[in-house]
Amino acid sequence: MTTLSVSRQKISALTEADVKTLADRLDADAYANPFEGLDDWHLLRAIAYQRPELVEPYSYLLEFEDCDES
Repeated sequence: MTTLSVSRQKISALTEADVKTLADRLDADAYANPFEGLDDWHLLRAIAYQRPELVEPYSYLLEFEDCDES
């Protein structure tokens, strides 16, 4: 499964197993560079908008924590 230029059609074809694989990669956070992780995160986010039922068990991976940047 590639993370770049994923169309609406491709997202509709994803299975629970595909999303689990994606979530496992994000959870492990063992990417060669930070951009690979960011690509996966954006893909999971796109799936959450179009097929939220698939992402529900992994929603913690999309949550943001409040941070004070001052």
